[in-house]
Amino acid sequence: MSNIQITERAASHIREALTRHGAGVGLRLGVRTSGCSGFMYTVDYAETVADDDTLIEQHGAAVVIDRKSLPFLEGLEVDFVREGLNERFSFRNPNVTAECGCGESFAVQ
Repeated sequence: MSNIQITERAASHIREALTRHGAGVGLRLGVRTSGCSGFMYTVDYAETVADDDTLIEQHGAAVVIDRKSLPFLEGLEVDFVREGLNERFSFRNPNVTAECGCGESFAVQ
């Protein structure tokens, strides 16, 4: 079982985004090798849940994470923030040991 948390704000945004999208089971969250620090988050619609996916459901919303990304995301808190005209998902990840200056990528131990 995963200890990933979805805030109520993030869950509300996920539900609204799925309604606008018109399909999907939730948010697909993962990591990929990229950037100057090593990894970056990937965010997309989850159209299905595969056998090797982990499904996290909280506050009426679902986040789907593939098996390869899960170790990098254990303990993650997914939030949604609005700052002026900008809005984005915010990730508080206890596994991150460093972030690049632009905030696009991160390193883990």
